[in-house]
Amino acid sequence: MNTEKESSRFNQPVKQWIKAGVWSLVYVLFIAWVGNFWWILGLPVVFDAFITHFIPWTWWKKSKNKAVLSFMGWVDAIVFALVAVYFINTYLFQNYQIPSSSLEKSLLVGDFLFVSKASYGPRVPNTPLSFPLVQHTFPLLNCKSFIEHPQWDYKRLKGFDSVKRNDIVVFNFPTGDTVAVNKQNPDYYSSCYWAGYKVLINQNPNQQPATDQCYSIGREIVRANANNEYGDIVYRPVDRRENYVKRCVAIAGDWMKIKDNQVYVNNVPQEKIPGIQFNYFVQTDGTQLTDPMLDKLNISVEDRQMVDNTQFGSGLKSIGMDPNLPVYHFPLNEETYMKLQKLTGVTKLVIEASNMPDVFPLGGGKKWTRDNYGPIWIPKKGMSLALNTYNLPIYERIIRVYEHNKLEVKGNEFYINDKPAKTYTFKMDYYWMMGDNRHNSADSRYWGFVPEDHIVGRPVLVWLSLNKDKSLFDGKIRWNRFFKNAEK
Repeated sequence: MNTEKESSRFNQPVKQWIKAGVWSLVYVLFIAWVGNFWWILGLPVVFDAFITHFIPWTWWKKSKNKAVLSFMGWVDAIVFALVAVYFINTYLFQNYQIPSSSLEKSLLVGDFLFVSKASYGPRVPNTPLSFPLVQHTFPLLNCKSFIEHPQWDYKRLKGFDSVKRNDIVVFNFPTGDTVAVNKQNPDYYSSCYWAGYKVLINQNPNQQPATDQCYSIGREIVRANANNEYGDIVYRPVDRRENYVKRCVAIAGDWMKIKDNQVYVNNVPQEKIPGIQFNYFVQTDGTQLTDPMLDKLNISVEDRQMVDNTQFGSGLKSIGMDPNLPVYHFPLNEETYMKLQKLTGVTKLVIEASNMPDVFPLGGGKKWTRDNYGPIWIPKKGMSLALNTYNLPIYERIIRVYEHNKLEVKGNEFYINDKPAKTYTFKMDYYWMMGDNRHNSADSRYWGFVPEDHIVGRPVLVWLSLNKDKSLFDGKIRWNRFFKNAEK
C-alpha cells in the first residue's frame, strides 16, 4: 500500500511536470548566478511543491471552514507577495524617491525612480534577514527593519555594465555607518569634528587643533547630548545605510581636481552637463522678481531667497552689488542663467564664491574648498599607494573602516595590522560622487570616497514626478517627466 501511495505521488499531469521543470531550471540558474551552491539543497523543496507534495503546502484549501479558507487565502497571497518583492527589490529593481535638490536640474525633488540593480550587478545582501521596501527603520514603530546577524561578506553578482564617468548612481551613504538620528546632516563624524574643533579653538585661538583631538573631544560632546540635540547614536551595516543619488565624476584610478568650479578628470574638463547649476547673487534695478516670474524659470520655492541687505551690506559691496537695491540668491543652470540675464530689471549676476576649508578630509591641512579642490587620486583595486603624512588624512578611513585594517602611526613609521608598511594596496575600487546642484550638494567633497561595496544601482526611469510647491490641480503632477530617461 505504501509503495502504491508513494508511486502515486509522481503520478501528476504533464502540466505539473512542465511547471516543476521550468521552476527548477530557474532556481538552478539563480543559484549559478548567486554562486552559493549550498542553495542547491533547496531544489528538492521546489520539486516537492509541484510533484510529490510530501509537505502539505496547501493543506488549508481542503478545509470546509470558510473563515480558515478566507484567512489563509490572504496569508498565502501576502507571503507570496513579500517573497517576490524581497527578491525583486534585492536583485533586480528598487524604487527610489529624490528627497533633496542635490541633483537639480538633472533630477528633481519629487521624482520617483526605478533603480536597476542588475546594471552594475546586484549585491548579495549583507543583512539577509530584513523586511522588503523598508531601508532601515519601520515608520511609526521606529524600530529596525532588519536583523543584524547573520551578516554576509560583500559579494556582487555579474551585471550588465560597470560604473562610468558621469553616470548617475544610487549608493549607500559611506559615512552612514554611525548615525546621530536627530542630526544626520552633517554626518556623525563631521558633527564630532566640529564640536571638538569649537572647544579647542576657543581654548587656544592661535593654534590649529589636532584632528584626533577634535574627534575625541567632539565624540564625547555628541554622545553626552544624545538624548536631545543629536538623538540616539545607532550603527548601520552597509546595505542598511541611507540611499544617496549623485553623479559619478571620477572612477577608480582617476585624478580629479576642481578649479574655479570646473571639474577636471585626468586634466580633461568634465563634459558639459545641461543640468549643472551654481548659486548666484542676482541684482535688480528695484524690480521685484515675483513668484510667477520665478515659476517660469523653474526656480523652486525653497530656492527663492532674498538677501537681507542690512545684515550683509558689506559682503554685497565686496562683490560689486548695491545694498540699496534688491539682491536675490538662486541656484541657476546655464539655461536659467541666460534667461534671467535677459529679464527686464536684472542688472547683475555674480556667482557665489567659497573660501571655507570645511571639506574632506577635515583637519587634513589641505586648504581645499568647495570650488577649488584637489588634485586627489581615486583608489583602484590592486594599486598601491605610498604612505606618508600628506596621504594619510585622505586615505585613512579607507584603510581603517572600508577595508577593515588596524592602522597605527608611530613617529614617522606606519603599521598596518601590526606590521611595518611603506605602501598600502587597495582591496576595492572607489568612486568620486558629486551633485549637479554644485553649491547645494553634500557630496564627496565633504565626506570622501564611495567604495564599490556601497554601490546600489543605476536610475533608469522616472515613473512618477510630484512638484512639492504645487497643489493637485495646479501642476502637482509633472506629466512631462513620466517615463523620462533618468540616466542623463
